[in-house]
Amino acid sequence: MTTIAALDARLMRVPLTRPWAADVTSVGVIATHLRRSDGAEGWGFAWTPQIGAEAVLALLRHDIAPAAVGRSAAPGDAWQGLWEHVHEAGGGGVTTIALAGLDLALWDAAARAAGSSVSTLIGRRRESVRVYGSGVNLHYSMDELVAQAERWVDRGFSAVKVKVGKADVAEDLDRLRAVRAVLGPDRGLMIDANQRWDLDRATRSLDVLAEVRPGWIEEPLRADDIDGHAELARRLGGGPRIPIAVGENLHTAYRFAEMLRRGAAQIVQPNIIRVGGITPLQRIATVAEDAGAELHPHLLPELSGQIALTLPGGAAEPWVEDVEDAGFAELGALRDPSPVVIRDGRLRETDHVGLGLRFTG
Repeated sequence: MTTIAALDARLMRVPLTRPWAADVTSVGVIATHLRRSDGAEGWGFAWTPQIGAEAVLALLRHDIAPAAVGRSAAPGDAWQGLWEHVHEAGGGGVTTIALAGLDLALWDAAARAAGSSVSTLIGRRRESVRVYGSGVNLHYSMDELVAQAERWVDRGFSAVKVKVGKADVAEDLDRLRAVRAVLGPDRGLMIDANQRWDLDRATRSLDVLAEVRPGWIEEPLRADDIDGHAELARRLGGGPRIPIAVGENLHTAYRFAEMLRRGAAQIVQPNIIRVGGITPLQRIATVAEDAGAELHPHLLPELSGQIALTLPGGAAEPWVEDVEDAGFAELGALRDPSPVVIRDGRLRETDHVGLGLRFTG
């Protein structure tokens, strides 16, 4: 049996060209390097905006790496046991973010050993996947927001996502009307409240914002408020039929399954890093398919796009999110060319082995 021989990790700070907030000016990338007992190597990473990167690095170095050595290096084999090993530090969050650093490196090593990309190793179901333009833009002025929407249209995106959650919903509506005017009637417009509302405010706000025909409302309530999301879904069922999307701040297949079982969401958006890597993402995809829910991976198109090519179609073809000027290649964080290219609203892979994601420094 081929086993894990060594795992190391290092932290790099990547400044954001467009800060996501006054206190979110960089992202932390915890780059991992794995060596197998047969000599094959793999590279992966964990990731978190601004907060928690040092904790992820410490968990990888002091808890996950020693426990991983000697375990099976086959992709997916070690994940459950290691999750159980670190579980007392939390079933999700920092623990699963750190586990992604190992899981991605294992998949990368297996694909490199086979001389293929990870998507080829898993099995691609499509050669391209649709992409929507996204931005962390609630703090943008109206002129800045409209200019951003125009750039998305110029790039050929058929759908975009805009932040909502101003103190007065009338201001949100004005901003969305302006974006809709740029998009025209045929492009999709999704909205994201980033957990800013309570149940009653979400109900009132969505009744107003239904005018612009949102494709979904993302994280209208606190991410872990299952009862609230279920009640909001019930209320929306009798009024504006706006699908609820959740998942960027859920961390386990168990929580995704509970959300869907309760009817609290119709769309799930797992972040591959936050859930712990490709292995748990595949489990969540099965949960979503069984529930008849759409799955659209969250952020990180250079990773999410590759895996989206392998996901089951389920209720709809996956969307991949491209946050303006936030890709690793655009930020100068990759030592090699990007493993994906986005053109005319579609993402395709370029020629590469493994994940094709090795970081500078």
